[in-house]
Amino acid sequence: MNDAVRAFMPAFDADFLRDPYPAYHALRAAGPLHWSDDFFQGAWLLTRHEDVERVLRDPHFSSQRTGGWVKRAEGVDAGHRARRAQAGLDRFQRLFARAMVFLDAPDHTRLRRVMAGGFHPATIRALAPEIERLAEEILDGLDPGQGCDFIEAVARPLPSRVIGLLLGIERADEAQFIAWSEALAAFIGAVQPDATHVQHAQRSLLELVRYFESLIDARRRQPGTDLVSRLVQAEAEGLLRADGELLAQCAMLLFAGHETTRNLLGNGLQTLLSHPRQWTALCADPTQMPSAVREVLRYDSPVQYTGRRVARDMDLHGQRLRRGQLVIAFIGAANRDPARFTTPDRFDITRREGSHLAFGSGPHVCIGAGLSMLEADITLRALMRRWPDLCLRDAVPQWNGNAALRGLQRLPVGVGVGVGGAVLKAIDPMESVL
Repeated sequence: MNDAVRAFMPAFDADFLRDPYPAYHALRAAGPLHWSDDFFQGAWLLTRHEDVERVLRDPHFSSQRTGGWVKRAEGVDAGHRARRAQAGLDRFQRLFARAMVFLDAPDHTRLRRVMAGGFHPATIRALAPEIERLAEEILDGLDPGQGCDFIEAVARPLPSRVIGLLLGIERADEAQFIAWSEALAAFIGAVQPDATHVQHAQRSLLELVRYFESLIDARRRQPGTDLVSRLVQAEAEGLLRADGELLAQCAMLLFAGHETTRNLLGNGLQTLLSHPRQWTALCADPTQMPSAVREVLRYDSPVQYTGRRVARDMDLHGQRLRRGQLVIAFIGAANRDPARFTTPDRFDITRREGSHLAFGSGPHVCIGAGLSMLEADITLRALMRRWPDLCLRDAVPQWNGNAALRGLQRLPVGVGVGVGGAVLKAIDPMESVL
């Protein structure tokens, strides 16, 4: 590990997990490319927007990286590895490896084409009334005068219900789905996953798959209009392989649909309430909401980094990258790159420059981005309409400690009693409280 990485990113410590952006700026200023030992057997770190976008778009950086990830994360002896098949780890690895997000073309292209219909803009727009109903139903149960934890009350259940609506899942399974999703998030977001991470994620993924096996059998007998029915039909037509592809897509769609949107909702409300002038402006003119959501995604990205494997030896910024080496593309850093964005550390809902990378770029751009943004738009509008005087009840954000999937563990909010203007000014000195 070079001096720049050691000085600015000391093993992803608590300070970094609370606020990674100063470290990103320091690392970027120290150079465009750094080697770190913090990721498995080491990885190259990229923080500049231009480089991160290239890694996300260039097929010479492969998404197929799950084999070493799962096996090296076991942290157990060879004897245990010999029993992996019995323990379920082999199936766990195969399911991860068949998920679209971890595949390259042509398999990735084929799977994305199969699933595209379920995420077509017209399909997503047609869900808007149901998402509005779900959001209003949840908000009806809140008493903002008493206060609530927004994450627990809204940001966890709403995305679960929406992705369930898309997939045709019964709401009765909501709590279990959230628990499975969070176990997978802890594994995926761990810089150095250990045996405990793997065991919890393995159990959750296999239980999730067993649930979907039952649901898929039901859809084979009685198809519907949901996405699972579409995927069952695609498998029958030979568009999905009978080696776990159907199950892998269902499981990862539920996980990704819940986790990213939950963090977008929480990060979005935290950021807006920390900038009360912009919250007030947005309450007065909700037509700015799409721009505000885009700025939240840029300013505090729910996905902070992603990995790729070098597909062939190459030179980059004077360094030799070897085939098979891991590259970490820091999306959160790219979205605060001053070469791409003016005053990147300033939150500005009127910003009209550049393109954020919060949902990725190129062939692997998030297929559910439109749905996630629609959920955030609908939920934040509903909150502003009901409670324009909503405020934070804790000046110190309670982050989840996940380096990759940045989000809040808790977000206490309410009306009537906030944390006070002096604290809000400290969050952003350029903001004034109206």
